[in-house]
Order: sequence, then C-alpha cells, then structure tokens
Amino acid sequence: MSSDTLTKVAAPEGAAPPRIVPQRRLGQWTAAAVVLVLLGLALNSVVRNDAFQWDVVGDYFTTAAVLRGLWLTLWLTVLVMVLGFALGALLAAFRLSANPVLRAVSWGYVWLFRSMPILVQLLFWFNIGVLYPEILGIRTVNLLGPVTVAIIGLTLHEAAYAAEVVRGGILSVDRGQIEAAQALGLSRWRRWWKIVLPQAMRSIVPPAGNMLIGTLKGTSIVSVIAVQDLLYSVQLVYHRTYQVMPLLMVATLWYVVVTSVLSVGQYYVERHYARGSERTR
Repeated sequence: MSSDTLTKVAAPEGAAPPRIVPQRRLGQWTAAAVVLVLLGLALNSVVRNDAFQWDVVGDYFTTAAVLRGLWLTLWLTVLVMVLGFALGALLAAFRLSANPVLRAVSWGYVWLFRSMPILVQLLFWFNIGVLYPEILGIRTVNLLGPVTVAIIGLTLHEAAYAAEVVRGGILSVDRGQIEAAQALGLSRWRRWWKIVLPQAMRSIVPPAGNMLIGTLKGTSIVSVIAVQDLLYSVQLVYHRTYQVMPLLMVATLWYVVVTSVLSVGQYYVERHYARGSERTR
C-alpha cells in the first residue's frame, strides 16, 4: 500500500481533525484542594487567635522606637553588603590571580570565616580587648562600640561568601568571550567592564539577592551585643510590657514587608541582566 493510500485512510479528505482531549489530572487537583484547605485553616487559626493580640500589634507597628530599630537594620544591611562585596570582589580577584600567595591568602580567608559561626565572630570582636588590651599604643578596651563591632563582624562574614559568589560569576563567563575581546584589541579594563562583568552578573545577581535578604534577617543576631536594631527594639518593649507574642509579630511583619520589597527588586534586576539569554521570558 502506498504512502498516499495510508494518508487517505488515516485522515480522509474533508474529515474534521481529531479533537484533542486534555489529560485528566484528578490527583493534582485533589492535592491542590487539600493544600488550599490546610492553608485556609492555618490562616484562620492565626487571624482568629486572640493570643496574637492584633490590636497591640497595630498599636506598636509604627511607633518611634520600632521605626528607629527598623532604620538601623536597613542601613546596617546596606552598609554591610556594600563593604562585604567590595572586600569579596578583592578576595575573588586574589583567588583568580596567578600569584600563589594571593590565592592562598584568599582561600584561607574564605575557609576561616565560613567555618566560624557569625555569633562567635561578633562575640570575638566584642571582647577583643581581652585578647589584645593594647595595639600600637592604643588601648582596645571599650574602643569598639556595639554598632562598630556589628559592622566589622558582619562585613568580614559576608565578604567570605561574596568572594565565592563573585568568583563563580566570573568563572561562568565563557573563555571564548574573553579571547574574542582580546582579538578585537580591547584593553583589559574594557574587556572586564564591557564583556566579563555584564555576563557574570547573570550568575552573580541571584545569589547576591539571596545574600542581601539573608543579611537583612541576619542582622537580628546583633541584638545579643545590645545593638538597637529592629529585634532589640521590640525586645525592649516586651521586657517592659510582657506582651511578647504581639511584639514579636511586629518585628516579623516588618521583616516580611522589607523582604518582599527586596524580592521584587531582585526579580527586575535579574530580568535586566538576563536580556538576550535563554532565561529571558
């Protein structure tokens, strides 16, 4: 039987095309319904639970003490991220250097500060005067205030992770791109600024955004050294009023609001640097 005959048998001339029937996904719809019911029950239990004292949450949500703590949390996050990525970029350059000493120093720094818990680092810098009472003729006892200790400790901690983020982003750029730029006679600075950095940012931005959000929440740990951030501010209030849960909800809601704003910003930055790539939607 010829191919023409087969075609006529399978799809006779003038016949309507077969109707495509979507596959029934009863299991998925059932699972979705169960999840929605559970979420609704959980939300209802939170909203209708009098122990949260939502009226107290509303009263303290925009008080001056809470807003001052929120402001300190925000500028501490920004400052730590800027300093951390500046130091991290330098460490990444050392790690990619041909100099074995610079590579070893960068590797050792990243290894050390990623191995130490951030709380231990903060307590170490807070008590630096115990180990070194005097450095270069300067007495270190009470030299570093709580805010300065928080900046130093968080910056050194973030730099170790930022170094790996930047290094990974640079290594993600295809070597052929750099060789093509060299063939065009571009200077080293223009190669990095015009070729390497824009492509590396596609890999740097997502983890950098996660680091920013993590740093925002991680600043709450500075409350242990009496830095009056958002968490410490609400702690001062509930130590006086004993309204622990509603004040913790105040801090939680502010963290959720700021984190949501940062997530939206991260989305648009990622979309900007993903232009022209397969990930662009």
